[in-house]
Amino acid sequence: MNIYDFTVKDQKGEDCSLSKYKGKVLLIVNTATKCGFTKQYSELEELYEKYADQGFEILDFPCNQFFHQAPGSDEEINSFCSLNFGTKFPRFKKVEVNGDNADPLFVYLCKQNEKGKVKKVKWNFTKFLIGKDGNFVERFEPIAKPSSFEEKIIAELKK
Repeated sequence: MNIYDFTVKDQKGEDCSLSKYKGKVLLIVNTATKCGFTKQYSELEELYEKYADQGFEILDFPCNQFFHQAPGSDEEINSFCSLNFGTKFPRFKKVEVNGDNADPLFVYLCKQNEKGKVKKVKWNFTKFLIGKDGNFVERFEPIAKPSSFEEKIIAELKK
C-alpha cells in the first residue's frame, strides 16, 4: 500500500484519486488559516513555484481539529490562501487528521515512521514528504519551516 491507493475529496467534494500524482514528489500538509504557523503558506508557495515544473506537488488539507483554527467553508479557506499568500497548489476538502473521524490518508501517514507505531499529528502544518514511488520518505513537524527541508525535496526530485 502507498499514497496512490487513496482517494480524497477535492474542494468541490468530488473524489480525487491520488494516483493522478504518480511519479511526482509530494508534500502533504494539514493546514489552518488562523494558526501561528499560517505564514508557512508563503514558503510553501515559494517551494511550489520553484519545483512544480520538476514534478513537485503540495497537497493542502485544511484541518479545523486543533482549537478551531481553520474556520470557514472550503471556499472561504481557498479564497483566504489565494488572496493572502498567492497559493496555487491543490487544496482539498477540510479533514480531520486524528481520532475516530480521521481521514484514511492521515491514518496511513501517521503509521509511517521509523518505529512503526502510530504517531498522531500534533498540530497544524505537519508535513509528510512522499517520494516519486508513492512511498513515505519523511515527516516534518509544524515548527519545521518548509525551507529547512528544501534539500530533501531536491534529493527526491533527482531520484
